[in-house]
Amino acid sequence: MEERYSAVYAHDVIEFVTVGAEFCAYLEQSEHRRRLEFVETVLKLLPLLYLKVSLLPLREEQEDFWMEEFVTELDYEWLRGTIAGVMGESDAYLDLCDEASTGHGEPEVKTISESLADIYQAVRNFVGAYQTGNEGNMNEAVAVVTCRFELYWGQTLVDVMRALHKVRYILPVSEEDMEEGCGCHDGECHCGGYHGYPED
Repeated sequence: MEERYSAVYAHDVIEFVTVGAEFCAYLEQSEHRRRLEFVETVLKLLPLLYLKVSLLPLREEQEDFWMEEFVTELDYEWLRGTIAGVMGESDAYLDLCDEASTGHGEPEVKTISESLADIYQAVRNFVGAYQTGNEGNMNEAVAVVTCRFELYWGQTLVDVMRALHKVRYILPVSEEDMEEGCGCHDGECHCGGYHGYPED
């Protein structure tokens, strides 16, 4: 008998599930990671996440569908606190607000840890729903994650990438990060990267 094709097993959906699960697992295991390693890895995972979710078909959420929340408030706060510990003094960043949506163009102070936790929550809830194996829930979970990507967490992803890029390539790095990262602590840069502003 020919197997019935289901959109939830489409190639693009499977690839997003795979990248999403990898992203979530990395954040869950980020405790005690060095900042440079963490930032470099997340800067590689976020563009993949954006690409894979943008390839999914956009569907409308069903008003009567309630997607199970797999990320509890305790899970969220633990993850946010863990990432804040990794980022240290580099956690806060200025977000240049969208004047059209906020009514003003003044920057807002945000944190990398909270932004990543927000993205994690959206993606982890989707992955959890997908892993139940219930095709109805899986199909609606695709609709929920894509709609909410378009509405909020996609913009959060773009904004936090800008902040992470600044930490990685523009802000001066600590001695600990330099010793782990590229050997630039000996006075010569061996990685070709830019590690801070030149002295006057």
